[in-house]
Amino acid sequence: MFSGEKTEDATPKKRQESREKGQVAKSMELPAAFILFFSFMSFYIFGSYMKTQLTHVFRSIFHDYLLLDITMKNVIMLFQNLFVQSMLIIAPILAIAMATAIFSNYLQIGVLFTSDPLKMKFSKLNPIEGAKNILSIRSLVDFVKSVLKMSIIGYVVYDTLWSEKSTLMDLARLPLENIFLFMATLTLDLGMKIGLILIVLALFDYMYQKYEYEKNLRMSKQDIKDEYKKSEGDPLIKSKIRQTQRRMAMQRMMQEVPKADVVITNPTHFAIALKYDANMKAPTVIAKGTDYIALKIRQIAKENQIITVENKPLARTLYAQVEIGEAIPADMFQAVAEVLAYVYKLKGKAN
Repeated sequence: MFSGEKTEDATPKKRQESREKGQVAKSMELPAAFILFFSFMSFYIFGSYMKTQLTHVFRSIFHDYLLLDITMKNVIMLFQNLFVQSMLIIAPILAIAMATAIFSNYLQIGVLFTSDPLKMKFSKLNPIEGAKNILSIRSLVDFVKSVLKMSIIGYVVYDTLWSEKSTLMDLARLPLENIFLFMATLTLDLGMKIGLILIVLALFDYMYQKYEYEKNLRMSKQDIKDEYKKSEGDPLIKSKIRQTQRRMAMQRMMQEVPKADVVITNPTHFAIALKYDANMKAPTVIAKGTDYIALKIRQIAKENQIITVENKPLARTLYAQVEIGEAIPADMFQAVAEVLAYVYKLKGKAN
């Protein structure tokens, strides 16, 4: 398998960058379907309220406003009152539609504010890219969805009207009020059915958009490596930096060995350099190491005439429990004091 093939799931960083650009899995049909369904449902809920308000408007027009003199003041008052009353009638529908639009978008993408999609991009004016989009598989899928949607809605409308054919044929003999009531009921029924159908189709469309989004977001193994290098740094460079840091730390440690009072060994695998003076609360480890580093510590100690004492248990314990620059713990005072006393005794004899 080639490393350039996009077979890997997108990393969290890639997903976040895509989201910041406004590239998310979203179906444009889902909010529209929810708005249509809940708007027609609101007619059922607020139907009596809207009927009362509408009746009040017509009563006011015919009983009050038509008796007024036609003056600029009266005309302005008429239109102001009609505007307010109209807004009171449609306000519940508008509120439900707005809340539904916000909620349906929130369900899909959560909270997202970005201006990136609004930026001017000259690549969108490329006619070749436009032709590719028109002839793409996505366009074919959208066309099939539209045909399927219209076919299903057309069948539902036909079936609903056919089931009411006898009533439709008798409308001419019914009172105007009954005709209006029948048409309103039939319209609401069709609106609810079409809304439900569109919601179901929109859910399938959302799943398809989710699939397409994940597919387009996939990364190759090389993409993941490149992203890691950008975010964390090149592993080779970081390894060289760590090596340099260790080498510098080693050099600093070796520079401290000549200041030691004694080097405790086990005798070949471990070496710990200790220093003690009157200003210290306890002897301090100024260098330690194993194998090759231990050998270097012993060599520097020999070159600088630092006394080396072999004590296997103490050397292992000091190496395991005390870090460089730390004072020895209280439970080691006795053992270290004996070693230092021995060292001071040898130095006294030498002097």
